[in-house]
Amino acid sequence: MSLHPTLQPYADAWTHSIEAISELVNPLVEGEWNRRTPCPGWSVRDVVSHVIGLDCEMLGDPRPIHTLPRDLFHVTNDHQRYMEMQVDVRRHHTAPEMTSELEYVIIRRNRQLRNDSRDPGTKVRGPLGTELTLTDSMRQHAFDVWVHEQDLRTALGRPGNLDSPGAHIARDVLLAALPDIVAVKADAPRSSAIVFDVHGPIEFLRTIRVDIQGRGTLETAPALGPAATLSLDWETYVRLACGRVSPESVADRVKAEGDPELTSAILRNFTVTP
Repeated sequence: MSLHPTLQPYADAWTHSIEAISELVNPLVEGEWNRRTPCPGWSVRDVVSHVIGLDCEMLGDPRPIHTLPRDLFHVTNDHQRYMEMQVDVRRHHTAPEMTSELEYVIIRRNRQLRNDSRDPGTKVRGPLGTELTLTDSMRQHAFDVWVHEQDLRTALGRPGNLDSPGAHIARDVLLAALPDIVAVKADAPRSSAIVFDVHGPIEFLRTIRVDIQGRGTLETAPALGPAATLSLDWETYVRLACGRVSPESVADRVKAEGDPELTSAILRNFTVTP
């Protein structure tokens, strides 16, 4: 038994990111676990708790029975409440408890992946009882763990892995969201084109074309005379798309050309993660 070849890139990306997280947090002293991360409301401990909790759910472990306190002001919707449960239940865990649980979860997940022979189209349970294919679940999980690796790197002043296997998965996930951001949320004009020029460890030039019906499509071909062009570095792109920074706070790192109302609307609606 072995993992289906189409799923292997997601397993490899997860492995790379989770091992990087382990290396980042293993040397931390107790106080460093309380450092704030760019993830709203979460400390280093909280981010690691979230990662552990997600992998426990991928393993099929039962969710904790726990009541959230009422003063968690960063928790405002059902999705956030769902995610917060695995975090809050570990808020008083010590550093050794955190690293021990993380290492044990990594061992268990590696064993699960080695023995997983399910078809990529197999339906699996997602957050809040949603149903996903195994492919979508593993892709989203690899993306999520890489993003949280970056949260930890920012909090700990240890930049890196912006071009890792997880980063390439993140690129694909974020690009897939662009047509909806541009055509629906930002309400770009019909029969227009918007160009995204991203440079840095991961580089790409993509065009979103909005047709006469208002549907957006992602293209690799450059556009002549686009309605707007946004040029920015990969790290800023990720932080904007994941809601870690506001457009105003990184205005000096984003070059916007063309229709100012359109570029502003795109940046206001750029966040992909819940």
